[in-house]
Amino acid sequence: MPAFRPGSTVAIVAPASAAPNAADDAASWLQSRNVAARIMPASRTRMQAPLDYLAGPDAARLRDLHDAFAAPDVGAVWCLQGGFGSWRLLDALDYGLLRRHAKPFIGYSDITALHLAIQRHAGFVTFHGPMLGQDFLAGREPPTESALWRMIGGQAGSGSPVAPPPQPMLTTLLPGRASGRLIGGNLTLIAALIGSRHEIDTRGAILFIEDVNEAPPRVDRMLSQLREAGKFVGLRGVLAGSFTGLGASEPDGLAQAAIYTLLQDYFSGLGIPVIAGWPSGHGDPNLTLPLGAHVTLDGDRGLTLEQAVAT
Repeated sequence: MPAFRPGSTVAIVAPASAAPNAADDAASWLQSRNVAARIMPASRTRMQAPLDYLAGPDAARLRDLHDAFAAPDVGAVWCLQGGFGSWRLLDALDYGLLRRHAKPFIGYSDITALHLAIQRHAGFVTFHGPMLGQDFLAGREPPTESALWRMIGGQAGSGSPVAPPPQPMLTTLLPGRASGRLIGGNLTLIAALIGSRHEIDTRGAILFIEDVNEAPPRVDRMLSQLREAGKFVGLRGVLAGSFTGLGASEPDGLAQAAIYTLLQDYFSGLGIPVIAGWPSGHGDPNLTLPLGAHVTLDGDRGLTLEQAVAT
């Protein structure tokens, strides 16, 4: 997959929820970085109630994705917002078109549905990373931006750390070292797609998970669902990202401890490393991860690339 090059255009898409008032501000933010922006039409719209959580009809959001990938001057397809609704597009996506015009695709949260489907059916690296409206217009910490440009621009070479220095402070829940494809995203979306043809393939993989507004009992239920669906078979390691807004009655520290205990309980019998505290997801900073890339997870060294993800 080609790296994002200076002079290329960024296509702003909204495959899920609406944020029409943010589209022009997002374009201005990109232009302030000397990056040309193209606002795809559905990014400016919102469905009427009762489906007003969607940024336009499915057909319009789907057309935006296809047109953005097919456009020869577009060097990256960047999501404006997460929310709800990406899963509605999966069966109609032209994965052959995406594969022929592979380019950096960036987003997280509900966009996890698209990451998983692209991994399954198109097979190129996508980027679990900050979104224009949801993150940059909200003023995320500086490492969020530098990590994004470094990753999609191809500056992260083989053997380099996935995060720019200084490395994040991580918690080793289960020690070890493992290599494999990095796969995953938002735990709720991963669980929701179990049983569909777009479900996650964890064989030989390092599983990344994060979530927001999910109390420990619900995280417990979703981890159980993954285990019962056979998604721990062949798994090589687990990287836990930001778990924020846990919605528990306990103080935040106790709720976070409950998440860590759950991860230890579910994965302790597998003999694989489990590392927590990686700053990606619904937190600040929100560092970019190359989904589909081969990485090494190490309790001492963190996360490193086995090969460059873009050239």
